[in-house]
Amino acid sequence: MNNLHELAQRLMALDDRITACMKCGMCQSVCPMFGASGKEADVARGKLFLINNMAHELLKDPEALADKLGRCLLCGSCQAACPPGVKIMEVFMEARELVNAYIGLHPVKKMVFRTLLAKPGLFNFAMRVGAPMQGLIFRKTGDAQGTVCAPMLNFMLGDRHIRPLAKKPLHAVYGALDEPRPSRSEGGLKVAFYPGCLGDKMYTDMAEACLKVLRHHKVAVFMPVGLACCGIPALSSGDAEGMIKQMKVNLEVLGKGDFDYLLSPCASCTSTIKELWPRYAGRLGSLEQKQAEKLAEKTMDINAFLVDVLKVEAAAASGDAVPVTYHDSCHLKKSLGVTAQPRAVIAANPGYRLTEMEEADRCCGCGGSFNLFHYDYSRRIGQRKRDNVVATGAQVVAAACPACMMQLEDVLSHNNDPVRVKHPVEIYAESLK
Repeated sequence: MNNLHELAQRLMALDDRITACMKCGMCQSVCPMFGASGKEADVARGKLFLINNMAHELLKDPEALADKLGRCLLCGSCQAACPPGVKIMEVFMEARELVNAYIGLHPVKKMVFRTLLAKPGLFNFAMRVGAPMQGLIFRKTGDAQGTVCAPMLNFMLGDRHIRPLAKKPLHAVYGALDEPRPSRSEGGLKVAFYPGCLGDKMYTDMAEACLKVLRHHKVAVFMPVGLACCGIPALSSGDAEGMIKQMKVNLEVLGKGDFDYLLSPCASCTSTIKELWPRYAGRLGSLEQKQAEKLAEKTMDINAFLVDVLKVEAAAASGDAVPVTYHDSCHLKKSLGVTAQPRAVIAANPGYRLTEMEEADRCCGCGGSFNLFHYDYSRRIGQRKRDNVVATGAQVVAAACPACMMQLEDVLSHNNDPVRVKHPVEIYAESLK
């Protein structure tokens, strides 16, 4: 923050944006964090009260204020349920930015968000070096989920069961893709494919399934090298500067392509590009603002593209269809309003039969960096989601966000459940030759 006057102005602007809060408590009934902790301070209503007194709290104990604001998954459940429509997520992210600007960003976070994730070449190199060394650190855990754990790193990572890094990342397998636009008789569509960090380096099988589906439908793909993180991890941690650096890299790379839509299989990436890039691009300049706005208009979740544009339809399930249930990722349903399309994509494979779970749209407990700093609560929230998954008797649970997939694999693996985790597009791709 350049000066205290600017800080005071932004704090007053925050106050103006939360005056519509009626203190009705509707947020309490849908907040996964409150469900796990039972503390009023963890509900949106409590945090808005805290933000209303933010100037005093900053002077009193800024570290404690940062911790309280960090006890939120940013799932958007409170905002979706808010009767007066307070833009709670915008307020929370702005508040986190102001706190970090006041106390300073942790050096490790600054290195990760502003250097590592903002320099794709460096990030890719670090992952390439790390992938071959996994065998020395990780040991196998869940057979159905294909997860591993690292007991020697529990002090830092917690007892997580995670998918290992791919032996070869997506960008190394395919290089730069810029396929020629097909003829009008074949649809004439060309899309930019944004796999996201997890799609590129961990869930490469999922990303490859997306490419398979697009090619089956004769859709040309533009997937340039040099794509950076979308920026949501940095922004969620209060580092708007880091997010903007990453966004700048992506705008430059994507600006070199000619395409009709930008697609991502990651709900978090899609909502960030569509909703947050236009909001923050103005800090780079007017040209970047216009570019981000135009890009946002073209951005779609890949499930929505398959159903709404390519008209993929459900098929009748076969007699021996595998039971599958579906988890509504928060950013996909609550931010983008995409709910029916992933279910239709799953149902397009007659080898699967969709069975709905209870609380399908309740947060799984990942929450990005929340999972890193509040793993105990993340696991507790995830266990509730696991119980709902297992109660359906499904052999597979689908989620349209790799972060949710990672969380589901963790909790299912810890419970030794024989339930596989897949992306809806992976399921559909299995039915294609």
